[in-house]
Amino acid sequence: MTMYPGAAAPPHRSDERFRLLVESVVDYGIFLLGPDGIVQSWNAGAERIKGYTAGEVIGQHFSMFYTQPARDANWPDYELEQAREKGRFEDEGWRLRKDGGSFWANVVITALRGPDGCVTGFAKVTRDLTERRGYEQSLRESEERFRLLLEGVSGYAIFMLSPAGIIESWNVGAQLLKGYTASEALGRHFSMFYLPEDLQRHLPEQELKMALATGRTEEEGWRVRNDGSVFWANVVISPVFDTDKRHRGFAKVTRDMTDRRKLEDLQSASRRMSEFLAMLAHELRNPLAPIRNAVTVLQLEPAPSPMVRNSRDMIDRQLTHMTRLVDELLDVGRLTTGKIQLKKERFLYNQVVARAAEAVRPMMDARQHHFVLNVPHDDLYVLADATRLTQVIQNLLTNAAKYTPAMGRIELSAWVEGEQLCTSVTDNGAGLTGAAMLTIFELFSQGEASGAAKEGGLGIGLTLAKSLVELHGGALKVESEGLGKGSRFSFFIPGAAEVKGSGASDIDAIRILVVDDNRDAADSLAEILRMMGCAVRTAYDGASAAQVAPDYRPQVVLADLGMPTMNGYELASRLRSLPQGPRMVIAALTGFGAAEDRLRTEAAGFDEHLVKPIDFRGIQSFLERAGQLLERKARERPDEQ
Repeated sequence: MTMYPGAAAPPHRSDERFRLLVESVVDYGIFLLGPDGIVQSWNAGAERIKGYTAGEVIGQHFSMFYTQPARDANWPDYELEQAREKGRFEDEGWRLRKDGGSFWANVVITALRGPDGCVTGFAKVTRDLTERRGYEQSLRESEERFRLLLEGVSGYAIFMLSPAGIIESWNVGAQLLKGYTASEALGRHFSMFYLPEDLQRHLPEQELKMALATGRTEEEGWRVRNDGSVFWANVVISPVFDTDKRHRGFAKVTRDMTDRRKLEDLQSASRRMSEFLAMLAHELRNPLAPIRNAVTVLQLEPAPSPMVRNSRDMIDRQLTHMTRLVDELLDVGRLTTGKIQLKKERFLYNQVVARAAEAVRPMMDARQHHFVLNVPHDDLYVLADATRLTQVIQNLLTNAAKYTPAMGRIELSAWVEGEQLCTSVTDNGAGLTGAAMLTIFELFSQGEASGAAKEGGLGIGLTLAKSLVELHGGALKVESEGLGKGSRFSFFIPGAAEVKGSGASDIDAIRILVVDDNRDAADSLAEILRMMGCAVRTAYDGASAAQVAPDYRPQVVLADLGMPTMNGYELASRLRSLPQGPRMVIAALTGFGAAEDRLRTEAAGFDEHLVKPIDFRGIQSFLERAGQLLERKARERPDEQ
């Protein structure tokens, strides 16, 4: 029989080709069953999957491939009944191999019918899906573990949104953070967590659009809880896509950052307060400087009238009090922000004690206190911050003078125990109750209310004293037997040594240049220095000082920092470049006295940092140090003129 292209093959040849095709398939088990489930054919795929040869299977009931529980449940017969009734039956389940092993099978049984419609048998196709099932099982287990992980996270609100922003999942963290149960949140739009003003500017919708456009959006802002309270939230929204890259929704993670926000606000407020206090102190110190200088001029006047002397001394006391209040206010701000840094050096503690006592003596004299200074004849040296220890002693003495009645007794003692420097201030004044001693060092505490109201003050002196002692690695304590029985404040710091010998060299008259754009401050300070025997010239801005210096050749320069045109830093640099510049003692005289201000002037080449207003004793002390420094510079640079 001749065949032409496109012509149908004879029936017997077509059947043979189909048989050969089926028998050669190795990835599918394809075989025929009789109406009663007896295996009638067996292809290569069935042999590969199940492990039986055709001779071992043909003529056997197909239930041999099923597990015993499935046979006990008559599952093979059920499959044939379903295929007979519906024409086709599909199922997945465990099946057995010849070696007793099992595999996960996808089974399709199709009923075969004759011309009369009666079932003549079944075609059965089996696929081995064990590997796929393992992957799917692993995936399900992974998804389940991930779901349990997300649901168990309590520190983060993690939930899914639909593409339109509808909440589709809800974890424990979301419930704890936002206050909604899953039933209250699921199915609602996530805009329910936003403030009215954020809703008015369509912030929720904008966040979703941004996340979809850029792949991720992160934002912080106030969000609303179920009870109406608000919290500061960090929000991350990421779009979610399926394997076909279709957008399925958004993953949203929210953290409660309220505590961090409060801390940042506190730090910002603290920083602004510190800046304000520094500027306030500067503005207060500038007018205080000429007043202090004027008082010093009056104190140097040889024979003032009793009225002038009384007025002068009153101004001096009140000015000292105001200066101390400004300094204490600033120091409290620095303590609360951790900005007080000690500048430790080895110095003679006897001088610090004497200087502190002299600073408070006018207050004690005004109340006719009997003051006793008890310091060893041998010199006491300590490694510490001299300025801060002076401040500690002054605060303790001021406190004693403040609460000791007229004609009372105050004693200041200093001694060494091992390597500990010990200092105490004892009075027979108002005394303290046990309750007051527990709070006496707290900020703004003033002991007994009646005494505080009577004496006034800010209630920060003892707080500062205690903090400064502790910064030195020491401790300050208070003792009192009760009201009316006096008090004893004692502090101890490490780094002391008791030695013999002392000496601060006196200085001869020196040439000084005073530079300050505040003319009153410059002129009054210059007058004091002249009355002390110094040669003095003044300049009212940096540029004028730079012109005067080459011919005047000052040995000491006292320069304000905040001057127009040429500030103190620029002037110091100009002066150092002069031939005699390296031998000059250049001191900053400024209203800024923070630790960072001192570090800046030191880095700029200043030898000293003096804080306005400086009193007569402070000027004397500076001149003594300046004289010693000039001698040292002369020894180090003998050839420079």
